Amino acid sequence: MGLTYEQAGVNIAAGNALVKAIAPLARATRRPGADADLGGFGGFFDLRAAGFTDPILVAANDGVGTKLKLAIDLGRHDGVGIDLVAMCVNDLVVQGAEPLFFLDYFATGKLDNGVAEAVVASIAAGCIQAGCALIGGETAEMPGMYAAGDYDLAGFCVGAVERGQQLTGGAIQPGDVLLGLASSGVHSNGFSLVRKLIEVNGWKLDRPARFDSERLLGDILLEPTRIYVKSLLPEIRVGRIRGLAHITGGGLLENIPRVLPDGCHAKVDADAWPLPPLFSWLQAGGNIEPEELARTFNCGIGMVVAVAESDAEAVAAALTDAGETVHRIGMVEAGQRGCTVRGSDETWSGRGCWSATHHHG
Repeated sequence: MGLTYEQAGVNIAAGNALVKAIAPLARATRRPGADADLGGFGGFFDLRAAGFTDPILVAANDGVGTKLKLAIDLGRHDGVGIDLVAMCVNDLVVQGAEPLFFLDYFATGKLDNGVAEAVVASIAAGCIQAGCALIGGETAEMPGMYAAGDYDLAGFCVGAVERGQQLTGGAIQPGDVLLGLASSGVHSNGFSLVRKLIEVNGWKLDRPARFDSERLLGDILLEPTRIYVKSLLPEIRVGRIRGLAHITGGGLLENIPRVLPDGCHAKVDADAWPLPPLFSWLQAGGNIEPEELARTFNCGIGMVVAVAESDAEAVAAALTDAGETVHRIGMVEAGQRGCTVRGSDETWSGRGCWSATHHHG
C-alpha cells in the first residue's frame, strides 16, 4: 500500500473539520458589503453595498511578532488574534480608511484544531471590534517547518476611504496639538526584549505582578492590542483630525515623524501622562535607558492624534466619550521634520523615516 498525505504529516480531514468549525465565527463578523461565508477560493466584497461612492482602497498586512511565542508557551491563544487584527486595522485608520475585510494566515507543523479554533475565534473578535468582515484565510499544515506546538500568524486587511478624505499628514502645521490615546499595554512590539527580561530576571508569569497584585504577570503582558478604529472614524469623517500616528516599533520617536510634513517638528512632554507601572517594571528589570525604552515600547501611548488647537478640546471630549483615555502630550512646532521627547530628567530626539516595515521583535 502506497504512502498517504496523512502519513507524511498532513491531515486533510482535520483541515476540513477546522473550516467547518470556524465558519460560524466568520459569519459573526458580517457587515454591509460582505456575507463572510468561508469555503470558496476567494472572498467577495461589495464596495457599493458598504456605502462608498468613489473610494480609494488602502491595504495593510502584519503579524504578532514574538508575543506569539509567549502566548504559545503559556497556552493562551484567546488574544493573539485581536493583536493580529489590531496591528493591521490601526495602520489603516491612520490613513483615514475604514477597515472592510480581513484575511488570516495560520501556519503550523501539526494542526491542533482546538488551538487553531481559539486563534480564529480571537481573530473574529478583533474583526468585530474593528467593524471589518473576516472573509477568508489560509491554514497551512507544514510538517518539519515548525517545532511541536508552534504556529505563526499573518494578517491582511483592506480598507477604503472616499477620494479626497484620506489622511496623509500633509494638513498638519505648526501650532497643532498632539493628543495621545492610552495603550492597553505593550501591544505587539518589543517582545524579544520582554522575553529576554523574563529570562534574565527569572520572572514567573503565572504569579501576580509585583506592580499589580490583582493580575498575573503573564495576563498583563498578553493583554491584546487596543483597536482604535471605531472611536477615531467619526472624528476623521467630520474633518477634525489632521493626522494620526500608530505607535508601534520605534515608539513615539520614530512613528510621529512618519506623518509630519517637512518643516514640522513634534515636541512631546513625557510628563504629560503617567508612565504605566508595567513599563517602569520593564525599565527597572533591565536597567533600560529612557531613550531605549521610548524607541522599543509605546510607553503607554498607542495612538497620537494631531488636531488644530481650536479643535483640541472638542476632539479630546469626543474620543473620551468613545471610551478612549486621552492625554494632551505635545505640540507641533516649526523646525526640521522629527520628534523630540522631553521628560523631567531626560531629552531625546528622533528624525524618523518612512518605512513599510514594522519591527515587532
